[in-house]
Amino acid sequence: MRKAGAALLPKVHALSQSKKLPESARPARIVMRFLVRLAILLLFAAFSGAGFVKGMVALLWMAAILCAATAVFRGEPPLDGDLNNWDEAAAYLAVCCLANSFMLHAPA
Repeated sequence: MRKAGAALLPKVHALSQSKKLPESARPARIVMRFLVRLAILLLFAAFSGAGFVKGMVALLWMAAILCAATAVFRGEPPLDGDLNNWDEAAAYLAVCCLANSFMLHAPA
């Protein structure tokens, strides 16, 4: 049993190493990252004590600020031809505005 675990360790380590992705795979990776983060935010908002929509709006604001801060830290250009953290921040803000409109127009 110990041999099997030791044999898997180099494979796991090789998979975890950062590899340069081809340029064609980068947008798909960013869209997938956005969708996974959005699913996690939905999960956390579902258990929010302030209500689902209010919790979702707050979490989306935080995600947008975090993406913008990451873009500034990495020095990414805001209007680049490729998808980057600025685009992800804009997408979070768009979903935040949509959720906020549901919150404003929802019956009390």
